[in-house]
Parts: sequence; structure tokens; C-alpha cells
Amino acid sequence: MSPSFDVVELATTYANKSAQDILKLAFAEFGDDLWISFSGAEDVVLVDMAWKLNKNVKVFSLDTGRLHPETYRFIDQVREHYKIDIELVSPDYTKLEPFVKEKGLFSFYKDGHGECCGIRKIEPLRRKLSDVPAWATGQRRDQSPGTRSAVAVLEIDTAFSTPERTLYKFNPLAQMTSEEVWGYIRMLELPYNSLHERGFISIGCEPCTRPVLPNQHEREGRWWWEEATQKECGLHAGNIISKSKA
Repeated sequence: MSPSFDVVELATTYANKSAQDILKLAFAEFGDDLWISFSGAEDVVLVDMAWKLNKNVKVFSLDTGRLHPETYRFIDQVREHYKIDIELVSPDYTKLEPFVKEKGLFSFYKDGHGECCGIRKIEPLRRKLSDVPAWATGQRRDQSPGTRSAVAVLEIDTAFSTPERTLYKFNPLAQMTSEEVWGYIRMLELPYNSLHERGFISIGCEPCTRPVLPNQHEREGRWWWEEATQKECGLHAGNIISKSKA
């Protein structure tokens, strides 16, 4: 990383630049050490852009063990389409097994999704990012008005950095709308999760995701049984932290 890598200044400079330009910056600074987070939904746009800039792009996806069959098939479709490896990161069984033994497989309907997401998503992601200098996500500002409306194109990841190591986070698609994402997918005939054809927009684990009704926001299909206004599982906890400081 160059000595002139000033996150605040670069975030301002690149705020209105294209997703490709933001990825070019990320690869210029971190090269093959940049990891792309692929969630198994329309993050295929991020993978497509990154792959076209760097055929050695590194991609990972969190396998919670509770994804839809369609999502697992989609991951393999993307793997085959780009001829790339997609590293699947799984929960630590020494934490998962006692949790399931004590609370069963559907405790989140009673006591909220936080604990389950912590074991199935946050701990595996923290483990994955522990020796990664930078990662890129498919976060968009229009995904969740409550927590993502101010997502920066580049930031220090306050959720997963440590006192010993600063983690840099790129959000190249921050400015793209859902309409623009789907225009890109259709124009280039990219693979996509077949659940989108059945009314699913924001896709997570099978028990915690459902289709949305017309005019409902995509985030209303996630953790619908909760009255939460900040629907984040913790992967992008920095959004909530930043919002609370505003």
C-alpha cells in the first residue's frame, strides 16, 4: 500500500466515480491481497467487474449451513462461469454444535437473529478477515435506508479492524441502484440466483428470508418477525456504528 493512501481523502475523491474505477483503485493498492465478498445474490456484478480487472481475483462466500438450495447452486454457477475458486467459509463447529444442542435450529424466531448470526456469519467472517488487508463488498445505499444510506465507497472497517491491524473496506457498488444492478445483469446475461424469479430480493439464510410484496422494500423480506428498524446481521456493523454517531 502506498504511503499516500489517505482513506478520507480517497473516499471523497472517488465518491462519484464508477464502480470499476473504485475497483481499479483497490487492485492498484492491494493487488491479489484484495478479497471480494460474494453473498450469493446480485453480488455477481461485483465479481464480474473485479474478474475483468484481475483474472486472479480472490472471492469468498459465507456458508452458514442454512442457505437455500438455489443459493448453493448459484454459487457453483458463478464458479463455473468465471472459472474461479470461491472459498466457502463455514461456522466453527465447536461453537455451532453447543448452540444448536441448547437452543435447537429455530431459536431466532423467539429471541432474535443476533446470536445465530453471530455464530454462523460474524465469527466466520472475523476469522476470514483476520489476515486480510482489504476486502470489497456489494453493499448499496438503496439496500437499507435505515443503515446503508451513507455507505462510503472506501472506509476503514471499524467492525473488524484490530488495534494491531487496519482493515480497509471498499464498497464499489455503493451508488448503484437495484435497477442499475439488474440492468447490468441482463445486459451481460450474467448468472443470478433463481430465487429472484420468485419474489426474493434480499436473500440470506432460508429460515430468515421470504419474498416481498409489491412496493415493499427489499429489506422487509429479512427477519420479518422482528420489529427491528436496523436490519443488519453484523457483517456490516460499522453502518450502525456510524449511524449512531451521526
